[in-house]
Amino acid sequence: MTQRLPGVVGLLLMLMAGLVEQAAADEACAIDDAEQEICLTVPAERIVALSPGATELLFAAGAGEQVVAVVDHSDYPPEASELPLVGSHDRLDLERLVALQPDLVIGWVTGNPAGQMERLERLGIPVFRIEPRTFEGIATALERLALLAGREAQGRLAAERFRQGLAELAARYADAPPVPVFYQVWDSPLMTVNDEHLIGKVVTLCGGVNVFGGLARLVPRIDEEALLVADPEVILAGGRGEANRRWLEDWQRFPELTAVARDNLFFIPPSLLQRPTPRLLEGSRRLCDRLEVARGRR
Repeated sequence: MTQRLPGVVGLLLMLMAGLVEQAAADEACAIDDAEQEICLTVPAERIVALSPGATELLFAAGAGEQVVAVVDHSDYPPEASELPLVGSHDRLDLERLVALQPDLVIGWVTGNPAGQMERLERLGIPVFRIEPRTFEGIATALERLALLAGREAQGRLAAERFRQGLAELAARYADAPPVPVFYQVWDSPLMTVNDEHLIGKVVTLCGGVNVFGGLARLVPRIDEEALLVADPEVILAGGRGEANRRWLEDWQRFPELTAVARDNLFFIPPSLLQRPTPRLLEGSRRLCDRLEVARGRR
């Protein structure tokens, strides 16, 4: 027996090492948009989304049934509005959130309170931060979220549909005549986007030229005089509810603007362009269509 013991011990050690290696191989690891690696030993079954965009991405990635709570304004898809709320993106109800016993929280890099996010991490809750700022970032967000939720196939399919749709638009409008565009994010103060913003990238994709694209800030403030000097051929508004009509009607005060003279004042629902989710593809198609209308009015 004494002579056989080392062999038995060795075999047990090998089995244990094999189990450890298998457990490590079974881990799902992904790097978030804050450049932190999150690893889960089993797919997340109870996920809390801390922004409307995160909620949309999770559902699009096939993980909707695993989402147990969201924040205010998480209104898409419709079933998301039936989920429990844990506050707003910038003010979380941590007590309620923790009581839900999530095994994964999807945060927004710049949108959630840093102190509250750190507290969640100290409690041992994995926090995966996202904030896509490119088309490819949206696609990889779908794939990474799907991986953590054990929905890899659905995530890959959603990502490829998104990539393919954008590639088709890029090919269609690659040689389209350029159209000077102003995109209005807000009215008071008057705000727009630059070329680094996702909406600015959509404008470029469709053959538009963002008249304030070269400004340094992602969402710069401007004044009416600057807009009059830029004289865009198209004005696009993204206000909520009735605000879009008021914003567009307000530009009628300046009949000398090319966009007004040619009736190129268009509204696109903000959730289709201002949230970095797969629905940006639909928003892009609408924006491209509006620029085609403007080209036809020359």
